[in-house]
Amino acid sequence: MSKYSELPVYKVTYDLMLETYSVTSQFNREYKYTIGEGLKLEVLDLFLLIYRANRELKKKKELERSLESLEKLRLLFRISKDLKVLSLKRFVLLNKKIEEISKQLYSWKKFSTLQE
Repeated sequence: MSKYSELPVYKVTYDLMLETYSVTSQFNREYKYTIGEGLKLEVLDLFLLIYRANRELKKKKELERSLESLEKLRLLFRISKDLKVLSLKRFVLLNKKIEEISKQLYSWKKFSTLQE
């Protein structure tokens, strides 16, 4: 087990979490406490799932849950963009981070499946 804070996926997810908190603080009141809270809770859940996956010997279940959480984030950010509470530029930057995390999680899942 490697130190979780040194994992590239952990670092990118941490950046995504910081960006999510920054973005949602600028949401208008109508969406700050609905979609904004959902985004913050989901990104925190993703962060913790990655930590848990690193601790487990059999990582597949936690990695699948991480990928599901990532898809929820993708959907919530898209809704935010469509409702115009998130700019297209910010959406693209966040989506790039999500894609990077997704690639790393799928690779990790593939590697861990070979190990189990």
